Parts: sequence; structure tokens; C-alpha cells
Amino acid sequence: MALRFFDTATRSVRDFVPLQEGKAGIYLCGATVQAPPHVGHIRSGVAFDVIRRWLLAKGFDVTFVRNVTDIDDKILARGVDQGIPYWDVAMRNERAFTAAYDVLGCLPPTYEPRATGHVPEMVALMQRLIDAGHGYAAQGDVYFDVRSFPEYGALSGQRLDDMKDAADADPRGKRDARDFAMWKSAKPGEPAWDTPWGSGRPGWHIECSAMAAKYLGETFDIHGGGLDLVFPHHENEIAQSKAAGGGFAQYWLHNAWVTTSGEKMSKSLGNSLLVEQVVQRVRPVELRYYLAGAHYRSMLEYSDEHVAEAGQGYRRIEGFLQRGAELLGISGSPEVESGSRPSAFDIAMDDDIAVPQALAVIHETVREGNAALASSDAEAVRSSFASVLAMVDVMGLNPWSEPWRGGTSDDRHEEVIDALVQVVLQQRQEARARKDFAAADAIRDGLDAIGITVEDTASGVRWTLG
Repeated sequence: MALRFFDTATRSVRDFVPLQEGKAGIYLCGATVQAPPHVGHIRSGVAFDVIRRWLLAKGFDVTFVRNVTDIDDKILARGVDQGIPYWDVAMRNERAFTAAYDVLGCLPPTYEPRATGHVPEMVALMQRLIDAGHGYAAQGDVYFDVRSFPEYGALSGQRLDDMKDAADADPRGKRDARDFAMWKSAKPGEPAWDTPWGSGRPGWHIECSAMAAKYLGETFDIHGGGLDLVFPHHENEIAQSKAAGGGFAQYWLHNAWVTTSGEKMSKSLGNSLLVEQVVQRVRPVELRYYLAGAHYRSMLEYSDEHVAEAGQGYRRIEGFLQRGAELLGISGSPEVESGSRPSAFDIAMDDDIAVPQALAVIHETVREGNAALASSDAEAVRSSFASVLAMVDVMGLNPWSEPWRGGTSDDRHEEVIDALVQVVLQQRQEARARKDFAAADAIRDGLDAIGITVEDTASGVRWTLG
């Protein structure tokens, strides 16, 4: 089965045919860094990390570009409110986003360009658009003439006559109220760059068109981002880039939102959950498992209870791998055998990255592996172990890989808990030795009540938390 993606532009599932055989170029709209990331922000990073990892697993040489929008009306306003330069706001929040991507196991991008570092490319692109009759300057601003581009609205499925006015610049200089700003004239106290049309700063949309072309070429494979970016941001990117003569993205992939109480997670609703706070009460690997576990195009309702439930699913996988490694005498990080993935897993991932179906294959293989462990069938355990490890590795959930190596986020806590549990288990063993089975059972029940499961195995007593 060929790898297929749901393409927003055609509203259909299409076979993925890259521009260059064996290579894939991806541009992901990254953060606008006016604030630190909440769980809703970071879902896009996790979703496209899984997509990228699957392309790598299939042998593609992937160039992954994730931009940083480090100048924007909200960033400027935040700097004014806090009495600090706009770049201070941008830099500290960019670091917060990087920390969030890292703590959730996202591979670093091949390139991570900042908007402010690419003003010359934006100016050159705007000049091309003006020369071609698709852009115009007015009162120091530069606009894109949407009526000059007949395809405008195709991505989002809207008719131009039904669209609302673009409220991103002073409308007095516009030919049409729906024309959008590519460049905004300088205002007192704001940062500004010199251009042929006067000093000012870039509009949001021109940034991504210029940076995508610089790092991936004027025609590339995949453009990704959140569903909320389809209009106007991605619609405007397409208009700019294609009107300038490029082919731009061949496939458009969009991840759905994270919601809380049925509403899109956002600052304005006051219901955002900062990643740095969530990972203090949830293992980062389990938060990744939760965010990656739904199909990337499905809405995801966030709650601590949902994450805890997902965490139990991950711990079942992790527990099997740990017990399997013990039985097989594996020490250190086991080698991943990519050829061990079941075909059903690959079929699911090839079908528009159907992670729920892929996870079902993982859990079925875990059940088979646990049955093999119970019967001490080493060969069957070895087969299931290799398969599960290969599958979770593709998902960025291999417990032996960075940053999950060592298990919990605080190894010292695990050491202390293990030492305490071992003392209690020793008391249980002593009770069994003197045939005080009631006391032994009471100890086991007490541990179970606080979430510690005790298992008597052929190789000794083991415990798991969860």
C-alpha cells in the first residue's frame, strides 16, 4: 500500500508522490512567540513529528523546516505591557517552545528560521509581486491584490465575495477591503526595516512564503499547520507564492485543535495549560502518547483524567518491554529491528498516519507478548518484543531513547520508591516464609491500594507503578 495523505487543498486522500524520489520537504508553521506554549500549541509539533518519523522510517531523506514568527502585533503589545523590548518577549518564549518540543521528544528541525532574519527575502518577493501586478504599495503599506489571483479562496473553499474584510492594516490605502497586508508601515516606537516603499515591518503571511521558498525551494512537498491556519494564513501564503510564479506546497496537511470543555484551547478563553506546568504532574512521555494517540485530524479533548488514562496504556507497553528485556537478558538499549514491524502497523501508518489503528496493533502485540511471558516462551517473547520496540520507536515512544531513557522524569524519586517497596516486599516474603499468608496478602492488598502492583514471577517478585 502506498503512503497516502489527506490533502486539504483537494479534500481527498492522495498517494504521496514526492517531487524528488527518496526525498521529502516539509514546512510546518511554527510558533508565534508572544507567550509560552500550552498543550494546544504543542499538538502540532507532536503530530508532525510523528509524520516526519514515519517518512524517515520509510527511507525518505526529510528536510523539516519549522519557522518562528518573532515579530507580530501581539508580541509588540506584550513588550509594551511588560515594559521590555519586543525581542526580549520573543526570545524568552522561543526558548520556552524549544523546551516544550524537547521535553515531548520532538526531533529538532533541519532548519528553524526566524522571521526577522529574512526581511531581504520578503522584500524581494514583494517586489516580484508588484512587478507582476499582484501587489501594490499605498501609504507605506504593501498589499496583495486578491482579485488579481483567480484561485484565491480555493484552499478554504470560500468565495471571494463572501469573505470578510482583512483587518490587518489601515484600510484607507486598500483597493479592496479584502486585500491583505504584506508589509506594514512604521509606527512610532515600533521596530522597522527600510524598503523601497518606506520603513516598516513584515506582515504575517509574507514571512512564511519567503522562508519556505528559501529553505525548500519555490515548489516543495508538504506544508503543515493547525486547522485554524487554513484561512487566512495558508490561503494568503498560496496566493503570494503562486502569484510570484512558484508551485508552492504539493500537499496540505492540517492537524485539528485541542479543546477543553468543548472549546478551542486558547489564552482568550483562560483555559490554557502550559506545557511546563503539565509535565510537572504528568510524565512527558505519557503526555506525548496522549497527544499522538488520536488521529492528527481529529479534535482532542484535554483533561488530566484523559491524560492519566492514556498513561495507563503507555505503561502497559512499557511494562511489557521491561519484563521482556529482563527475560531475554537484554541490558542497556536494545537494538531496534525495523523489519520486525507487523504489516498491519505499516498499513495503518501509510493510511494518512492512522495512529489509533497503529496503536491497536501495538497493544495486540503486547497482549501476545504478555501471554508468552506467562508461559515463559522465550522465542515468542523475543518476537513480540522486537515488534513492539520497532513500532514504538517510529512513534517516538521508545523507552530506551532520548529523552525517555531512565524512565520517569525524576530518577531519584524512582530509586527512593523502589527502595521503600523492596522493604515492604521483604516483609511480605518473611510473612510467607512463616506461613502467615493473611499478613502477606494484606501487604499485597495495601500496595495495590496505592497503585503498586505486585507480581510473583518465575524469576522473582516484581512491582510496577500504575
